[in-house]
Amino acid sequence: MTIVLNDTVRKLLDSPHPAVLTTLNPDGGPQSSVVWVARDGDELLISTERGRRKERNIARDPRVGLTVFDTANPFSYVEVRGTATLAEDTGREVAVLIAEQYMGPGGGKEYAEAPAENVRLVVRITPTKVLGNAAKAG
Repeated sequence: MTIVLNDTVRKLLDSPHPAVLTTLNPDGGPQSSVVWVARDGDELLISTERGRRKERNIARDPRVGLTVFDTANPFSYVEVRGTATLAEDTGREVAVLIAEQYMGPGGGKEYAEAPAENVRLVVRITPTKVLGNAAKAG
């Protein structure tokens, strides 16, 4: 079943707020990383580099959690639980898109010009549960 995000959640996710992505380590313990996030409809996109712990964790166990809060009002937040898939970011398009969303035009230059051996991946999160104040609004 696809979860439909309400307008308040979409607005929060579309603003350049840092997010915290939590994946599961091999021992079952949590591993959290501060990330930038973008939205593709009701799915969430994150960019990472091949070989990072979050990539290895997702490849083994796709269950993830992502928390975003409004930096101007930390009591406005959303937690998205879901499953993640990994795909190569061909041409680093998603990495550049997300960087420019957070840093403005030209903000993705470092990703676009990175050496070819620095392979970027797209983490695509399909929500299965949405919690938090923003999830209740709208």
